[in-house]
Amino acid sequence: MDTATRVSPAYARVVDMIGAGRCVMLDGGIGTELPRAAASASVLDERLWGIGSLVDAPEAVLQVHRSYVAAGCDVITTNTWGLPTALANEGSQLWELTRSVHWVDVARRALRLARQAIADGGREDECAVAFALNGDVDSPHGEETIQLLSRLFADEPPDVVLVETLSVVRPSLYATVEALLGTGLPVWLSFRRCRHGLCGVYGQHWGGPEGDAFGRAALHFEQLGVQALLVNCIPPDHVDGMLSYLRDFTDLPLGVYPNLGYFTSNGWRFDPGVGGDEYARMALGWRAEGAQIIGGCCGTGPEHIVATRERVRDTRPGRLHRAEAAAEPHEMKGAEQREPAQPWRDHRGRSLYPLPFPDLVCEPGVTVPNAASFMVWEHLFGDAVGAHQRCLDVGCGTGIQTVQLALNGAAHVRALDVDGRAVSNTLTNAFRNGVADRVSATSVDLYPWVPEERYEVIVASLYETPVDPFQQVAGHRPVDYWGRGLLDQLIAKLPRALAPEGVAYVVQLSVASQQRTLELLDRVGLQGRVVDYTLFGFTPALAESRAQIARVEELSDAYHVRLGKHEAMVAYLLEITRAGAAEHVARFPLGETA
Repeated sequence: MDTATRVSPAYARVVDMIGAGRCVMLDGGIGTELPRAAASASVLDERLWGIGSLVDAPEAVLQVHRSYVAAGCDVITTNTWGLPTALANEGSQLWELTRSVHWVDVARRALRLARQAIADGGREDECAVAFALNGDVDSPHGEETIQLLSRLFADEPPDVVLVETLSVVRPSLYATVEALLGTGLPVWLSFRRCRHGLCGVYGQHWGGPEGDAFGRAALHFEQLGVQALLVNCIPPDHVDGMLSYLRDFTDLPLGVYPNLGYFTSNGWRFDPGVGGDEYARMALGWRAEGAQIIGGCCGTGPEHIVATRERVRDTRPGRLHRAEAAAEPHEMKGAEQREPAQPWRDHRGRSLYPLPFPDLVCEPGVTVPNAASFMVWEHLFGDAVGAHQRCLDVGCGTGIQTVQLALNGAAHVRALDVDGRAVSNTLTNAFRNGVADRVSATSVDLYPWVPEERYEVIVASLYETPVDPFQQVAGHRPVDYWGRGLLDQLIAKLPRALAPEGVAYVVQLSVASQQRTLELLDRVGLQGRVVDYTLFGFTPALAESRAQIARVEELSDAYHVRLGKHEAMVAYLLEITRAGAAEHVARFPLGETA
């Protein structure tokens, strides 16, 4: 697409420099230089990147422009980068810090200050002015902004419009670019891009590989009439390989201006190891790769521009291809060769990434595993509990514990649940994980259940919610005032179900009395200790029973945790053995023999 452009003498000089193979020098980071020139609130406010200083501290803006003119820059950018963002927020951010002004007047002043700095340096028709806009110009407010800017540009045109720190190439961006080209001015585009795709100010990558998508976009921009394509506001070590990538798609002039600093909650932070000489050294590499325009973004000051200008003065843009080197993850320069990093493994040498979690489904009506269930699973998995042993899972639910015991190498796992749907779900998940031949499941009510055999390992995560007897629906089960009916039934039956040197892993919530559990265990010749615990927010059932939980806590040592209006329950994992068997369990971990 051919677009008639208004070419000023200063911009014609830039075009001639590029045609002659000379490097065009952009200025550096205005927003990071302004605090050195003035300390007004508008200058220091990071949200606006110093736009307010055009009203409150214009002398500071003029001083920064003069410093870059003196450094030998061929293009000076206006202090208007944040203008689209301010306008997208209906100007609130801009006008909070200043008296009532019209944003077009702010834009007009930005242009005049840049022109004045160039005139003060005696470089009229030699140093071009680029009107800077950020990527927010590609927004619902952008069309109106561009229309109003075109009216301003008709009377006081910049030499080029520079849209900076673009990221995603949306379909709307092409329309935005066409609207900018419609002003009749040259347009340059600059993106936060590296060879790995979208790139942030800290070097973080925002998306997956794109292949040639961005390169094809570059070709489209060239066809629309854009006159230069650049990358900016990324760390210097992320620039490598980007120009050679773009050169495969477009003949547009290419440029780079990375950052040397970023804003934190404690203010601006700059890379102290990159002075003018080091920046100039890196610039030679960009030049060798084909950079025709070089400048700087945040943290790049006049000293960096001066040093770079001297080093690249007699060079010509190269065609160095860095695609292969840039395809690898970025590494610290000068780092010694190290052994490849080992993947994460546990103490048994098992891979932990991804975590070898069983392949489970939760069928309709079956309780979804909660934090307590996951805690039990983690313990079973971590210690490979159940290897070569007969195991019992009481209250199996989806079968998460049953399946893990079988995967750990259990000789056989029997699963029990009062809900037939849970029994079916457990058998389904056993099949999905290839352990169905060592799993059986039965629908059993724990209250009348009588153990018919002994097990080396028993696991249980049971329903423990206090119930108000006045709200209890009539049924065959006793009213569970204390919320520990199933827990007490299990403890009473463990002596008959547990092998002489067996171990049971039982979940107890903090809403159930510790003292009562200790008394019951002692009464039947068992002992228990806490091997793990976790916290989880109130479930709907617990929330509905809040009043009854309060009664239980008044009458016993039961408790729960409060954080303001938020409430949480503690789930303890008890390891229960026969009294006197603890020494054997400690000396011979489960799955091993003497």
